[in-house]
Amino acid sequence: MGAIFGTDGVRGVANRELTPELAYELGLIVGYMLMRSCEGNRPTVAIGRDTRISGHMLEAALSAGLLSAGADVVRLGVLPTPGVAYVTRQSGLDAGVMISASHNPVEDNGIKFFARDGFKMPDAWEAEVESRLQGDEHRSSRPTGAGIGTLRDDPQGAQDYLSYLKSTAAMPLLGCRIVLDCANGAASVLAPQLFAELGAETILMHHQPDGLNINLDCGSTHPEQLRKAVLDHQAHGGLSFDGDADRLIAVDERGEILDGDHILYILAAHLAKQGRLHQNTVVSTVMSNLGFHQALHTIGLDSLKSKVGDRHVMETMRSGGYNLGGESSGHIILLDNSTTGDGMLSALQLLQVMIQEGKPLSELVSPVVKFPQLVVNVRVMNKYKLEGNRRIDAVIRQVESEMAGRGRVLVRPSGTESLVRVMAEGPDERELSGYVEGIVEVVKEELEYSVV
Repeated sequence: MGAIFGTDGVRGVANRELTPELAYELGLIVGYMLMRSCEGNRPTVAIGRDTRISGHMLEAALSAGLLSAGADVVRLGVLPTPGVAYVTRQSGLDAGVMISASHNPVEDNGIKFFARDGFKMPDAWEAEVESRLQGDEHRSSRPTGAGIGTLRDDPQGAQDYLSYLKSTAAMPLLGCRIVLDCANGAASVLAPQLFAELGAETILMHHQPDGLNINLDCGSTHPEQLRKAVLDHQAHGGLSFDGDADRLIAVDERGEILDGDHILYILAAHLAKQGRLHQNTVVSTVMSNLGFHQALHTIGLDSLKSKVGDRHVMETMRSGGYNLGGESSGHIILLDNSTTGDGMLSALQLLQVMIQEGKPLSELVSPVVKFPQLVVNVRVMNKYKLEGNRRIDAVIRQVESEMAGRGRVLVRPSGTESLVRVMAEGPDERELSGYVEGIVEVVKEELEYSVV
């Protein structure tokens, strides 16, 4: 078996690649490792999930593995990823697990693990899990009788998380009209409750999950309907989450989309004004737009670039002592408040800035003038063959030479899907289209393009 952990846990098509058998094995191994680290004491693991139809299947299998190893399981039910991290940390549990494939389509699912401090498990821990999948030590010492783990449900965990989010609001949202797109996912119950209880007038979209409609033409990857609703209702803004609600994409009162770069800029400028932005620095990724960096530098703020993935953003933040970071895709990390990206927390803080500054979102974000950026996702048979491919490297060097410092090119494998992302950024959109088209053709030829 090859590597199973990507940039955001284990992910694949549920019941085909991410099978109940694999989920059981992961539960058994993780339970075994926790039993050893707890020196024989019974560890407790929290499990949350999004609204996918496969969530129950994987939850049952994962729970069975953990229980078989002797660990206790606390089922949190449908809960955003940051909610699982919060409950794990605040309740003093030994680990947390989220079953979700984030923004991916319904047929996919995933499993990601959190340590007792609420941060994602480190790379070395994941490597040990993968190594143990090759052996059978974890199968040979399973307890019996009273040594088998117990299972209980904890519906209070969601309300504790909601109460915490509300406590981060310095001001109520009275007089604020917002549109919420819950992606038919994990935010579908809590997000409407959060913003309504803080006094906002809320117009709800895609908040009735049926197990199959998660992320379906809605949420943070499909903000088109949200834009229309904001304009139709003359709202102050729109907020859209992804399936597990760890991302936020917003829409201003004019119907313009605000991605992670825009949101980071608004939050950074406000925190810096209050003297609360550590080292006056924001951590983003190599995908962030040049216009975002220029806007930050104009107001005297620095920016650092990490590799793509909120895991890498977090590593850079923690190692350097920074408290704000994120991705253009909408993962926003407010490290003073949360140990992971949190869409609802980010949305709440964005509205807090709007109210405290007394300015509409369009004005707050106006200093960010983005360079045209074109991204094409190429579905390939084997994304791992990208690294070191001489022909692809050659066409990238050729494009970079033709751009002559007027822009940039980035070609990278997706961390969660069988895709290669081809991105070009620069002042001339027509020129970018030609560059990207040329690179995409070579990627398709070299990496066995898949139409599935």
